[in-house]
Amino acid sequence: MHQETRKLLTIVTESALETELCDELTRLGAGGYTVTDARGRGSRGVRDAGWASGGNIRIEVICDARVADRIAAHLRDRYYSDYAMILYLSDVSVLRPEKF
Repeated sequence: MHQETRKLLTIVTESALETELCDELTRLGAGGYTVTDARGRGSRGVRDAGWASGGNIRIEVICDARVADRIAAHLRDRYYSDYAMILYLSDVSVLRPEKF
């Protein structure tokens, strides 16, 4: 079975940013993304997703390294100083590389 490596960029941030972020991801070259509700505890305390605008979301983007770097740099520069946000990158093997 043929596999290729891509980057999985995971963004955990405030749910109030969802619409804006999804527009930016597309503009920055993401072919798609997945958004899920997220809850947990971090440096800014407990986020339980009990309020629509007060919870967290997790956005996952599978793309090539160039697009992942471009998105990560933009999000860091635009959001890190004012919003609760973390980003992390992983290598993933994909079975349908043409989709990413």
